[in-house]
Amino acid sequence: MLKGKTIILGVTGGIAVYKAADLVSRLRKQNAEVEVIMTEAAMEFVTPLTFQTMSNRPVHTSMFNEIDRFDVEHISLAKKADMILVAPATANTIGKIANGIADNLLNTVIMASHAKIVFAPAMNTEMYNNPIFQENMDKLKGLGYEFIDPAVGLLACGDYGAGKMAEPADIVDYVIDAFIEKDLVGKKFVITAGPTIEPIDPVRYVTNHSSGKMGYLLAKEAKSRGADVVLISGPTSLEPPKGVEVVKVNTTREMFVAVGDYFESCDILIKSAAPADYRPENVSAQKIKKREEKEDILNLSLVRNPDIAKHYGSKKTNQIIVGFAAESENLVEYAKAKVLEKNFDFIVANDITMEGAGFKSDTNIITIVDKNGDVEPYPIMTKANVAKVIIDRITSIIK
Repeated sequence: MLKGKTIILGVTGGIAVYKAADLVSRLRKQNAEVEVIMTEAAMEFVTPLTFQTMSNRPVHTSMFNEIDRFDVEHISLAKKADMILVAPATANTIGKIANGIADNLLNTVIMASHAKIVFAPAMNTEMYNNPIFQENMDKLKGLGYEFIDPAVGLLACGDYGAGKMAEPADIVDYVIDAFIEKDLVGKKFVITAGPTIEPIDPVRYVTNHSSGKMGYLLAKEAKSRGADVVLISGPTSLEPPKGVEVVKVNTTREMFVAVGDYFESCDILIKSAAPADYRPENVSAQKIKKREEKEDILNLSLVRNPDIAKHYGSKKTNQIIVGFAAESENLVEYAKAKVLEKNFDFIVANDITMEGAGFKSDTNIITIVDKNGDVEPYPIMTKANVAKVIIDRITSIIK
């Protein structure tokens, strides 16, 4: 994701320094080259050896080290940076930069760089809410510097409130997002995800094995490329992508209504959910009791739910509609039929009997069939990469 990118990580003196070591590891796993600059205060918490080991690079700590090469360190670092990320960023460091004070290597590199500068603040709640700090932060934002909002929680000092440095995973997501081309600005996506549940009684329900992973990754990918995204989700345990509008539903009929609320105003509808095709005809108001002396069979009468994809496919005007098909046989034949029957632009089909494909897994093996009948199979890949393939294809249609 970050191959060929050089991230200068500025580590300043706060208890959240320990998270910065994890951050280096995560950035390197995304194939970024990481150069670490530590302030004197940061070295009071963690030694440079830790970051040298994690980054596999020398750690920069002073402007006045013995010269062993013919370049000026703060200038060379400033020039090679694609991004300078300060995490944790203390009130002291942010205040100095806001007022043009370059009295250490990190501040000097920042002053000399044309790269994107991003701060992940970490400090006591009272410090964070202090009007002087807020003024410094607003000043830097006005100059184009970026800030990753701190989390709210219990701080090391025992106070509760804003000031916890964002989690390394969230910071890495922010960094990745910063380098993704924003080719979907102005486009509105409606994406359905997950299963639906159809109640039998107050305790039991009918559902399927859908985890929602594919829909959530599609929402994340579209959002990262600048789109406005509405994610209509059945019950899942997944954390929604940041910046995405989430509409929670339970039943297929609720999902049908929710899609209708947004359909006319959207540019792209992706039907990646697996809504239940049938629901119990009668829902018991009370728990159905098991009676040992009675018959061992419980008969349920099921009635058909509305076909969301087919309904909105028939109402399509200028929207792009993408469907999904999970099949256990005749994959391409069924996909070709569905793409025409439901008026899709293309359908993403997968054979759930294949190892590495289907519900709940982190990988999939897809075949894309478009409305012209063209078929393109893909090898096994992560669902995150599947999301990129799908969004790339949508982008090609838009263009």
